[in-house]
Amino acid sequence: MNYLCIHGHFYQPPRENPWLEAIERQDSAYPYHDWNERITAESYAPNAVSRILDEKGRIRELSNNYERISFNFGPTLLHWMQHHAPETYRAVLDADRRSVERFGGHGSAIAQVYNHMILPLANDRDRRTQVIWGVRDFERRFGRKPEGMWLAETAVDTPSLEALAEQGIRYTILAPNQAARVRPRPSPEGANGPAGPGAPGHDAGGNGGAGAAGEGGGAGTGEGEGRTAGGAASSSHDPASTAGDGGWIDVSGSRVDPTRPYLCRLPSGREITLFFYDGPISRAVAFEGLLRSGDRFAGRLTDMFDGRRDWPQLGHIATDGETYGHHHRYGDMALARALRVIEKRKDIRLTNYGEYLALNPPEWEAEIIEDTSWSCAHGVDRWRADCGCSTGGKPEWNQEWRAPLRAALDWLRDELAPLYEAAAGEYLEDPWAARDDYIDVILNREPETIDAFLARHAVRELTPPEQVRLTKLLEVQRQAMLMYTSCGWFFDELSGIETVQVIQYAGRAIQLAEEVLGASVEEGFLERLEAARSNLPEQGDGRAIYDRTVRDARVDLPEVGAHFAISSLFGEPEDQTQEYCYDIDVADMDVREAGRARLVTGLITVTSRVTKEVVLLSYGVLHLGDHTIHAGVRPFRDAEAFNAMREEVTAPFEAADFTDAIRAVDRHFHNSTYNLRSLFQDQRRQVLDLIIESTLRDAENQYRQIYERNAPLMRFLHDLSIPMPTALSLAGEYVINTSLIREVSDPDMDLDRIGSLLENADRREIMLDAQGIGFAFQTTLETLAGRLLDQPDDLELVEHLAAAARLAVAAPFEVNLWNLQNAFYDLRRDHSGTVRARADAGDSRARAWLHAFRSLGETVRVAVDGV
Repeated sequence: MNYLCIHGHFYQPPRENPWLEAIERQDSAYPYHDWNERITAESYAPNAVSRILDEKGRIRELSNNYERISFNFGPTLLHWMQHHAPETYRAVLDADRRSVERFGGHGSAIAQVYNHMILPLANDRDRRTQVIWGVRDFERRFGRKPEGMWLAETAVDTPSLEALAEQGIRYTILAPNQAARVRPRPSPEGANGPAGPGAPGHDAGGNGGAGAAGEGGGAGTGEGEGRTAGGAASSSHDPASTAGDGGWIDVSGSRVDPTRPYLCRLPSGREITLFFYDGPISRAVAFEGLLRSGDRFAGRLTDMFDGRRDWPQLGHIATDGETYGHHHRYGDMALARALRVIEKRKDIRLTNYGEYLALNPPEWEAEIIEDTSWSCAHGVDRWRADCGCSTGGKPEWNQEWRAPLRAALDWLRDELAPLYEAAAGEYLEDPWAARDDYIDVILNREPETIDAFLARHAVRELTPPEQVRLTKLLEVQRQAMLMYTSCGWFFDELSGIETVQVIQYAGRAIQLAEEVLGASVEEGFLERLEAARSNLPEQGDGRAIYDRTVRDARVDLPEVGAHFAISSLFGEPEDQTQEYCYDIDVADMDVREAGRARLVTGLITVTSRVTKEVVLLSYGVLHLGDHTIHAGVRPFRDAEAFNAMREEVTAPFEAADFTDAIRAVDRHFHNSTYNLRSLFQDQRRQVLDLIIESTLRDAENQYRQIYERNAPLMRFLHDLSIPMPTALSLAGEYVINTSLIREVSDPDMDLDRIGSLLENADRREIMLDAQGIGFAFQTTLETLAGRLLDQPDDLELVEHLAAAARLAVAAPFEVNLWNLQNAFYDLRRDHSGTVRARADAGDSRARAWLHAFRSLGETVRVAVDGV
């Protein structure tokens, strides 16, 4: 029996604002909010509910691919999915549970080093913590210990393997170009077995070579992670010529046989198993269009086995998980089809690494090539030097900024470490052991978790202020590790969002260190960061980028209060609310209005959910119309000062003396004043949308008048093939696009009206906002599908949804029907039989429901057999 395993490395760089612990809008991911959301829609979710088609191209079955492959998810990505894509998150966890049953008690999920740090470039402490955090995060989510662990970029050296083995990791997956030499494991008598045909290096099956995908996300956009190939082409090699050194066979140059596991003996006496994936097929999946056909994919996978090998062969590949759906559209379906085809084979068994290892312990040993990876031909230089590896940049660009960026971060880490150790030593028995254990608090910041953490590590009972200080110290260390996330070096430009992200983590570590340690490290860091220069002259050097992207992003508790105060002008806030990672309790609020002007004064308590720091703030905020906002925020002094502020601001406001009201705010809050820019990015967008709504409405009315008044002329010009004047074409585009988005966003959409607008757009050759309209239409169809799942017997809703789906399919832009197809599939399975029984009993409404339901299924290309 031969075995086959497909591994997917599912990962996105952490994208959260370090001060908000949340991802803010990324315009490059339009029409989605951010790249995590977009790639989830294109890859992570589809792989949980992948389509298997019948001979007519209709959806016959939905399959969770994660159940049948080996996979790892980055812990920081899973944290985001848990809160923002909970259905997909649950599907991933459920798939692992089912894989345990499928694969002899061995789950298909493996762990990953926590935030994708390049371990060979890490110091010993960070390397250890990254592995411990990755293991503990995995245990918390999957409810079991991980057997394997994915190394970021498969970057490996002996200390990294030691760190894995120390934490009980049994195996890891490497690229073929990372194998140095192999030999049969010594027999009990100490003799080595022969290196016969099919031995590693013999090239019996032509499976040498390399080719792996690098990190996932944002392909072709410069956003998220790109993909690169590593390793060399396969070559034939005679093992007999190199077996003289203790039986070792040189397999460098990607000549290792990937169809068996290899034991790696470590200097400590520990052991770990290495799997070297098949390079050529992995490369074909990532870059050569192999996913265009599921049958062709299955054929290439099953062709990797060679009958001359006399052991149970393991055919296995590894690529970015995002390959299946994001990098290659419908790649998840090719994967699902291939898995089904292979499952029908009698001579090949789908497996995962844990099951295969249990059935086939390593009979060979291997040694690695130190400091290598799967996506850099120069080892690990991509993350520390101008090695020549590039992704997405211009030919004349260089990556000379990589070395000074790492040098600046290394300096900052090494400056902060002894300060942390000394300060935390006042509260903790072992500051570094406590840091290793801090992952429990990161995963659950509830009081009981913090109490348990302190009970294990604190030298005595700590007061609340001491707990805040200790938490800030631990957060300095968390940020100091996040700043080494590999993505910061992966691409070509210092000012790219991934590199800016790691610089922001450094900025957050600096801010916390200054608050809790009084450490003046920012200038030293910036002096070193100046040596990193952008390829874009307008971006300048690292210091300039820091000034623009870190100083503007920094947040303290008064700024959170200012955000809340300004937001309170545009809604009715609850007495208790959460703004990102901050809890806000409203103690007092007074709202006054004078025409378009609005004044809000109040008292709030702001609590950081991360550090538990608390502050009571007083505020006064004026909105004089449009974007003119003037706010003051300061720590609460006493009731007398607060009442005086409220009275002195309110009196001129009610007298419509707004200038004096502004002066009163300035007088009481001194330099602690804020404006609309003080809102966090997403809310700033929302508030500006509200502010300009009336302006846009006026503009739309004017455009509509131009469009409707000149419609006959525009038709005449079009019929004569005369170019449309810009003023008229712009008016048409604005009116049609605005009207369409409004119409398709309404669940009670007027389908005739939408059809008419589309007809006008086609007849007058109006350019449509295809992405925006398609996404709005998709969202509405998903809303209707959700209603139908809640009210499955609603005949009118089924008919409306079927008609809307027909319009969506016929539209001149793409509408993603994925969620609607899922809903239909669920209803066909769980509800249509009940309705059919009523129809067979003579229920005319049930017969009408079945007719509309079949029409819906035919439209969205889901098999309706048996409905």
